[in-house]
Amino acid sequence: MSLMLYGAYGYTGKLILEEAQRRGMQLLLAGRSREKLEPLAESAKLPFRVFDLQAPGDIGKQLSGVTAVIHAAGPFKYTARPMIEACLQAGVHYLDITGEIEVFELAAQYGTRAAKAGIMLLPGAGFDVVPTDCLALFLKRQLPDATHLQLAFSALGGGVSRGTATTMAENLGKKGAVRRDGEISLVPIGHKTRTVPFKGKKRFAMTIPWGDVSTAWYSTGIPNIETYMGISPKAYRWVKWQRRLGWLLRQDWVRRQVKKRIRKRPPGPSEEQRRTSQSLVWGQVSNDKGAVRQARLTCPEGYTLTAFFACHIAEKVLAGQAPVGFQTPAKAYGADLILEMEGSERELLHSETGHFEPA
Repeated sequence: MSLMLYGAYGYTGKLILEEAQRRGMQLLLAGRSREKLEPLAESAKLPFRVFDLQAPGDIGKQLSGVTAVIHAAGPFKYTARPMIEACLQAGVHYLDITGEIEVFELAAQYGTRAAKAGIMLLPGAGFDVVPTDCLALFLKRQLPDATHLQLAFSALGGGVSRGTATTMAENLGKKGAVRRDGEISLVPIGHKTRTVPFKGKKRFAMTIPWGDVSTAWYSTGIPNIETYMGISPKAYRWVKWQRRLGWLLRQDWVRRQVKKRIRKRPPGPSEEQRRTSQSLVWGQVSNDKGAVRQARLTCPEGYTLTAFFACHIAEKVLAGQAPVGFQTPAKAYGADLILEMEGSERELLHSETGHFEPA
């Protein structure tokens, strides 16, 4: 029984490796660069395999003897399909840490094939989208006939990795997305704003194309979904200008320049930044009768949470807890999955007192 970590030498990949070693898990490390992978594997005293996802015929062979893959090499819109195809052929469970709507939709399309192959496809086994997915399902249970769902997140401290920034650069100039009447619709980035009552402080937030526009539909069946991110009003003014410059931001040369600058940045938040940061999540559901339910989460920092749940879910898979077909974190493991990480707290708005209380 073997667990492969592909993209092991990336910023998040290394955090997953550290978490796996803390848990005593044995990994098979993998990636396309021998120069980066071999010294990491030697230092960790773990076996490794070098292969490129652009060589489809080779991938299946490299999955020989593997039970499950944690795929940590993005942008996933380029890398998910070949790895999923290989997992289907080899009968290997698939996990990744994406937050990209198109990747969730892609994995969902493979759901029937995955079920027939006896494997689970579970993208989004990290900050994208474990906390929000779990909160969405929790809220659905508070209001079973909910027709509308709003989710929002914000960070206290921290930062983004080069990989996350690169994925963001890939989407410069592109539209946002919401779900309306069960269908994903394209809308301008930040086309709606609201004040969100995160724990500790209300924050300004704008709509963004977060992964739950896809995943929350599969987890809850709620047909109308909006996702928000906390942002400063000053930064939002730039977003509105970006809408007018979309044609320019979509140019390849502009994205190349942005990526060049990204490569000069630190790999990601420092250990101290991650230790002292928090993630805040809020959600609201409503139905056609006007009933409303609100809840919120306080969780560890996003990259720390991603490393934890990538390994935590992988352990469940290796223990035989892997419902076949396409899954979301909450659909596979329940709304309380997020509470299995120390430092995660959930609150529900009490209808009579008007205060958020532990739930």
